[in-house]
Amino acid sequence: MAASAKLPVTDKHTKNEDWTVVLPRRGKRRTCSRRNSTPEAKQQPWVPTELESDPDRELKLIQKMEICIKKVESSQFYQNFLELVENPDILNSFHKVLGLELEMPMVIYGIGSIESYETPRFQLSLAILMKRKFNWIGDVEVFDPILSATESRVLESLGCSVLSVNEQGRRRATKPTLFYMPHCEAELYNNLLQANWELELLNHIVLFGNSFEMYEFLSEIKNSFIVDSTGHILAARKFADEHVLKIASDDYFAAFHDSSWHFFSPALDTELLLVKN
Repeated sequence: MAASAKLPVTDKHTKNEDWTVVLPRRGKRRTCSRRNSTPEAKQQPWVPTELESDPDRELKLIQKMEICIKKVESSQFYQNFLELVENPDILNSFHKVLGLELEMPMVIYGIGSIESYETPRFQLSLAILMKRKFNWIGDVEVFDPILSATESRVLESLGCSVLSVNEQGRRRATKPTLFYMPHCEAELYNNLLQANWELELLNHIVLFGNSFEMYEFLSEIKNSFIVDSTGHILAARKFADEHVLKIASDDYFAAFHDSSWHFFSPALDTELLLVKN
C-alpha cells in the first residue's frame, strides 16, 4: 500500500475462503485481509481448490520461475538489496535475533498466484535467492489461500513447503523466525504482532514487508480504516528498527515499493501496554 494520494487501479480481485486478494497495476500487488480478526480465530485446515496438479502447467511455471530468478539475480535491484542486508548494522540485527541458533526458518505469507502474475514471481524469486545466499536462513514455508495444486507442486520443487493450515498470520515465534510478507494487508501484519505481543516472542521476529513508518503516516492523515487495523503496528513503531528498501528500477517497483526490514526489541513489559489486545 503506497502512501500516494492516488488509489491504485485494480487488475484482479479474487476472494478465497477468509482472505481477500487484490492485485493493483502499479501499486500494492495484493492485500490479504481476514474477515475474522479476533485473537481466538482458529487456524483452518486448507487444501487447494484445484486438487490435482497439471504436469504441463507445472513445467511451464518452473520455466517461468527459472527465468525470473535469473533476471532478479542479475539485476541492480538485487545488488542493492544485498548491500542493504549485508550492511553491518542490519547484519548485527539478524545475528541478535538468531542468538545461539544457527539458522532461522523463513515463513512466506500472502505470496499470491505465481502462475498468473509476474509480481509474485519476483517476490518469490527474491526469497529463493536469499535462501541460496545466506546459510542462516533455514526451511522455507509458504502459504496463500489462492495457491493452486500446480503452484504448490512448483513451490515444493523449488525447495519450499506449502502449509496445510491457514495460520491467518498468527504464527508464534517461539524461535527466531523470518517472516517474508511483501505487500500484505495491514491486518495480516497486525495479526502477526498481536499473536507475538510478548517481549521474548517479538525479539525472535525479523519481518520483511510494508513500511510501518508508512502506516504511521497514513494514520496521521486520519485514515480511519488504517487506524482500525494497525493498532499493534503503530504501537510497535516505538521499539521497531526499520530499514527501508530503496527501489531504483521500475521493473521491481510493483513488487517491492514501500518495503522495509523490521526488527523488534522491546525492553520493558510496559511498552506492550499501549495496545488493548
